[in-house]
Amino acid sequence: MKVIYTEKSQLLAARVARHLGCRISEVKYNTFPDGEQYVRVMDLDDDMVIVASTVDSQSVLQAILMLDACEGKNTTLVLPYMGYARQDKRFNEGEPISARALARVLSEGAEQIFTVNIHDPSVLGHFKCPAENLTIAQEIGKYIRTMNLEDPLVLAPDDGAWEFAKGVASVGGWDCDHLDKTRLSGSEVKMAPKHLDAKGRDCIIVDDIIATGGSMATAAGMLKEQGATSVRAAGVHGVFASGGYVKLMQAGLADIASSDTIERACSRITASTVIADAVRR
Repeated sequence: MKVIYTEKSQLLAARVARHLGCRISEVKYNTFPDGEQYVRVMDLDDDMVIVASTVDSQSVLQAILMLDACEGKNTTLVLPYMGYARQDKRFNEGEPISARALARVLSEGAEQIFTVNIHDPSVLGHFKCPAENLTIAQEIGKYIRTMNLEDPLVLAPDDGAWEFAKGVASVGGWDCDHLDKTRLSGSEVKMAPKHLDAKGRDCIIVDDIIATGGSMATAAGMLKEQGATSVRAAGVHGVFASGGYVKLMQAGLADIASSDTIERACSRITASTVIADAVRR
């Protein structure tokens, strides 16, 4: 078995290969004068694992080219972060269902596909081969445990992420709740835990994706106003679009962590163990 990678998933691919106890093959990339991409996998095996977070169009194309390069092999495609997956419906005439379009293309040449905390698991139905969504909620919980907080309160940003937050909280048997938004006026909104009190608690807001960080930053400010001792954030996919990381820093969060599904300076949580275990199965 050999592991290969897109350019923006090198760190995670190396960690997956280490956990699998197999080699990681060199991949050569080049760009022709007309802008076309060139990919060459230097060492193929009968069993290939492609680690490819499709964080941008270049990564999507690299994944497609590598799937073709592995033609005839037993190929597993790992999509730690699947870009274009958020539009899973057609809201206006003439729009593509981008999640479906990407899933169809990336199914070509793959025997098995794994995603990690995909925003909407229904997207898995668009793949043409067996696809499984993995969760690293437990890994985030293990990271929180290293903080040695006495009695943390794990919070989901809304009730839709509550099940994910419960998975995180189960690691330490911590209290868990979700934030509830109450509109006080046309311009004023209050965000607070639905059932529990934040006062005197170390709060950790957890989610599958930190996109722009705007809502999380607002929630952090309100939790501190409500007497929270500290507020931290931990997410699977650290997108941090439109200055999202800076927003969270300015909101005074004590810690901001994401995983290596998107490789960032704050990627202090790894998805590699969960991915390796799934590939090994």
